[in-house]
Amino acid sequence: MRQPRILVIDPSGAAGLPYARFVARLQPMELRVETSLEAGLAALAADAWDLGIVTARSPGTAAQLLHGIRQADPDLPTVVLDSAPNVETARLCLQAGAGDYLDIARAEADLEDALVRILAESRRRDAEEVLRRAVERPYSFEGFLGESPAMAAVYSIIERVATSAVDVLVTGETGTGKELVARALHRRSRRAAAPFVPVDCGAIPDALMESELFGHERGAFTGADQRRMGLIEFADGGTLFLDEVGELPLALQAKLLRVLQERRVRRVGARQETAVEVRVIAATSRNLDAMVESGEFRRDLFYRINVVRIDLPPLRARGDDVGLLAEFFVNKAAQEMHKPISGLSIDAYQVLKSYHWPGNVRELQNAVRRAVAMTRSATADVEDLPDDIVAAAGRAAISCDDADTGFFAQRAQHVARFEKQFLSDLLTRHQGDVSAAAREAKLPRGTLYRLMKGHALEVSTFRK
Repeated sequence: MRQPRILVIDPSGAAGLPYARFVARLQPMELRVETSLEAGLAALAADAWDLGIVTARSPGTAAQLLHGIRQADPDLPTVVLDSAPNVETARLCLQAGAGDYLDIARAEADLEDALVRILAESRRRDAEEVLRRAVERPYSFEGFLGESPAMAAVYSIIERVATSAVDVLVTGETGTGKELVARALHRRSRRAAAPFVPVDCGAIPDALMESELFGHERGAFTGADQRRMGLIEFADGGTLFLDEVGELPLALQAKLLRVLQERRVRRVGARQETAVEVRVIAATSRNLDAMVESGEFRRDLFYRINVVRIDLPPLRARGDDVGLLAEFFVNKAAQEMHKPISGLSIDAYQVLKSYHWPGNVRELQNAVRRAVAMTRSATADVEDLPDDIVAAAGRAAISCDDADTGFFAQRAQHVARFEKQFLSDLLTRHQGDVSAAAREAKLPRGTLYRLMKGHALEVSTFRK
């Protein structure tokens, strides 16, 4: 996990080093000390920093030093340590944007609290900015909502192949939106005015599948009291969407391959074939490559439908799209339920961002709808989310591989570790008294219990 990067500017020279060493002992962090304002400003220009500490050892210099830093980086959270503190200088520094103004003589007593608070506020502002951008710059494409690079690649492929007649294979986990891709390809094609016929291959019993796809003649089998057109014929001139194509029995795979090759279909019990002109878009959540190797799926059919392949990314690989989608689903659910919900709290968003989402977008939508239904305030909070998601998100953030250098993954790990340590210390002080702990933390008891559950903390552990 990336450590916070803190820049100490102490124009007095080596005098700032004792404070720098003290700061480094507070928590793991990357620390750099510059002994002149000019060198400090150069460091600001060259690198990105999470926090600045300015040491003023001459009367009247604190505000001047802070002014120089503000010109170089207006948004850098900064703590001012002053050797000659006074009310007027404190007022000037705080008005200029200092995160805190401390007496050097009390630095070791006050600095730790100031750093923890300011770094936490900085993380919160970052998350608020993500949500603000999610609301102000939503990106919509043919029913999809998202602006991540992974989804941009999907949009690009759809735009390039939609107007062609090639067959397409769409792969991805359950709930990623494979049918949305198929419908987008159909709407953007020259077949848009013709039928779009979806077929769920996993939902139709094997005994009925052949008749459903190919149709049948009257008397072809017991119960066939009239001629029936199959779904392939219904899609003539349009698009046939075969969802979960990996569920097709091998015998039907052979018949489907002939339809794709010859563009002709024969109903069950018929002697004549009927010409069809249909584009096939197949989709699967299974590994067709492995099924081909194991003999569960015909190799020739696989090559036939896999002319163009679109791999849909899972939600956990879509970064800030989680925020975009969550806010969209909040607004949609609020309208449907006639509730004045303005959005999600930052803490709720952090939980959603840390969760693994095995059910992908569909699971996220259901979780958000539940939160909107449960909340009693204008903002849906952590306590309104499903307990299993809160618990799993906490465990995931703590156990996340430190080799993950992504900004959001690292931030989630840092927040989770802070939460667990905070809760442990809090419950230790109150010997497992959740009510007293909740009062000190200014949290509802239900929220505290959910946080404890997310970090696998048991009350009995803290009782003496």
